[in-house]
Amino acid sequence: MARLCLCLNQIARIRNQKRGKNPDPVTAAIAAEMAGVDGIVIQLRDDRSDITDRDVTLLKEVVQSHLNIALPANDDMIKKAINWSPDMVTLLPSTFEQGEGSLDAASEFDYLVEIVQTLRGNNIVVTLLIDPDPQQIRAAARAQVDYVQFNTSILSSVDDLGAMSDTVELIRSAAITANKIGLGISAGRGLTNQSLRELSDIEFIEEFNVGWSIVSRALLIGMDKAVRDIKSLLES
Repeated sequence: MARLCLCLNQIARIRNQKRGKNPDPVTAAIAAEMAGVDGIVIQLRDDRSDITDRDVTLLKEVVQSHLNIALPANDDMIKKAINWSPDMVTLLPSTFEQGEGSLDAASEFDYLVEIVQTLRGNNIVVTLLIDPDPQQIRAAARAQVDYVQFNTSILSSVDDLGAMSDTVELIRSAAITANKIGLGISAGRGLTNQSLRELSDIEFIEEFNVGWSIVSRALLIGMDKAVRDIKSLLES
């Protein structure tokens, strides 16, 4: 079964809207790990609109499973990542304005090679958030990353079963390509219960990064049951 990792940004966003201390992403991470989540994901934005540097420092101290920091691929962020030394760094587009999209590994290849070498030289596993596209996969492999994370936000705009099936097959084909090249594979962005169910039988996807689908359910039924429900879905 694929690993399940919880993205904490939505929790931080709710906290920051009230300009208070709760809900606390660190407490949520501890609760999620107790419920059986396999890793914690946080996205550090240029404007720190949700996760803060203090959050990252505290999470580095308390996370026992696997800490993945997703951040823009720019020099300042890379220096911070090396200082924190998480288990994994996911590289995103280099500016905040592009931060909701995928990284164009092919056009930014030369710069990415430098970043990947720097991070891996500091014993940090590197993944790229890319579209499930063969050109991007090949560029990621040439940059010698460890993983690729397929941006699954495209599934959130699919409104009929035929289009859903076509999109899932596109991702399946991309996963086969990445696996043949020797890359690890994860998936994330906008995943819902329905899209997780559709993607869960793609054998080469090793990890799903899920945020709002868990957080929204946790508000109603608690973190423990929300995590266990998603894990059960991935097992079915």
